[in-house]
Amino acid sequence: MATQATASPDAAYEELSARHSDTLARAIEAVSTRESWSPFSDSPSSKIHGAEKPAEGQAAFEAWLGKRYEIDQPGIAEWIGDEVSPYTRQPLGITYPRSEPAALIEAGTKALASWRKVDFETRALVCLEIAQRLYDRNFEMAHAIMHVAGQSYVQAFAGSGPNALDRGIEALAYAVKAMRDVTPHAVWRRKFGPDDVALEKHYTIMPRGLALVICCASFPTWNSHPALFANLATGNPAIMKPHPIAIFPVAMTVKIAREVLSEFGFDPNVVTLATDTREQPVAQAFIDDPTVQIIDFTGSARYGSQLENSITKKALFTETSGVNSVVIESVAALPTTARAVARSASLFSAQMCTSPQTIFVPEDGIRTGDGTASPRDVAQALADEIDALVENPKAAAGVMGAVQAELSMDVVDTVRSKLAAREDVEIVREASPYPHPEYPEARTLTPLVAVVPAELEAVYADEQFGPVLFVVPTASADDAVARATRLAKENGTIATYLYSTNEDFIARSTDAYEEAGANLSINLHGSMWINFAAAYSDYHVTGLNPAGNASLADLAFVASRFRIVQRRRPE
Repeated sequence: MATQATASPDAAYEELSARHSDTLARAIEAVSTRESWSPFSDSPSSKIHGAEKPAEGQAAFEAWLGKRYEIDQPGIAEWIGDEVSPYTRQPLGITYPRSEPAALIEAGTKALASWRKVDFETRALVCLEIAQRLYDRNFEMAHAIMHVAGQSYVQAFAGSGPNALDRGIEALAYAVKAMRDVTPHAVWRRKFGPDDVALEKHYTIMPRGLALVICCASFPTWNSHPALFANLATGNPAIMKPHPIAIFPVAMTVKIAREVLSEFGFDPNVVTLATDTREQPVAQAFIDDPTVQIIDFTGSARYGSQLENSITKKALFTETSGVNSVVIESVAALPTTARAVARSASLFSAQMCTSPQTIFVPEDGIRTGDGTASPRDVAQALADEIDALVENPKAAAGVMGAVQAELSMDVVDTVRSKLAAREDVEIVREASPYPHPEYPEARTLTPLVAVVPAELEAVYADEQFGPVLFVVPTASADDAVARATRLAKENGTIATYLYSTNEDFIARSTDAYEEAGANLSINLHGSMWINFAAAYSDYHVTGLNPAGNASLADLAFVASRFRIVQRRRPE
């Protein structure tokens, strides 16, 4: 690695191109073929990384506990931090710089003037260097994610490391594709009456302005990496605003990005960190500033809807939340299907935007390889699979991790109280903690499973951000699809699931899901999580229902982050 600033942009390009041009080319190819590909390994195995890296990563994270996370950026007014580990229930004690918004905006504006003039191919390579350095320190990132979000070690390493970086590089690939489509120079000729007109035309890619990236708490990197790289590649400096309870992963990204920018001779204020507290949020100060022209938001549907309804003259990209439904019409083996659904509902204690929640089953039952199974049978099969997972605490820890915040515990308690008050509800499995084998103080909760009537939409038709599964009997399988797709249209959805051995039923259901703008997985079983979304291949969110207005990733996610300014004159 270079240790001093590269002398010129051309030298920076040559050095970065030697390292990353093949990766960029391969990423662009992958988003076209939609095949399985990644430049990284998402396994933490010592056979891949060596025996030293896991311990070094943990030590690197723990070395920050109780200290300042030093980032030298403009306008620092104080040092703040209020993160608490879901595993130890103890404060991390790490503090981060809180800079005045005006100072970050002024620094970003200055950085914009020089960053926009850097060739976009070089900007893309800078992003790839940032990605590589983040990957090189992914064991440190994994422990950070564990102790601010509550993900298990394996999920934190994979989902918030290589999988998140892949999403970022996917957005980067689309950005490069879009900008390569803009020819920089052309000669235009046409006859006007007696005159032969020839014009020399130049086309300049211009960034929109400063970009604000509002990160979520449960997956601080998975959604922010695409926004960061899409903005940087298209010339827009990025102000990264982490959630107050999950700052470290975003701060680490910002710190590494600033180091890379400085090392290669660019203004480090192309990337800055905007921290705040829950009591004194800072996002609106940036949103209201006319210099900030791009907002990326991941978080609650309430705030996301507020942004969508109020921001009209800026580029806004949102991913919020929705109700992820499962329709079960018929299965070859109920335990197999129940295992697939139950395990994905247990993954990260259902704190994922793709976690299944509401399961529609025909009230007359479903056909299985062993006969007919009632909705109650389906609920019991789900409960049995959750119990089987919980019986092995080590396996449960690797799947469920910890519950990030008391809010999710409160959500489940509230749902439980509402259900217990009704005689037409059967709670088949109570939500309960499991004993974490390494962290006895960990905040844990296993899924509640209940059979609820179809008219109880007030409970099951809203996203419950915690481990809850509702089994809802419906008049028929077609009614189940109608209810699932109506929920998608009205309340939003990010992932839907359908199980059927009847190809005619699958075929007639497909249109309804497409018209609802709902991504659909059909008959997924086996070792792959049914809610796994593959970068370069799966589109995450459609932008066609209330769960968000943007997709990770497609050309629309990047193309409006820049504009084209032309000049022309006689040849």
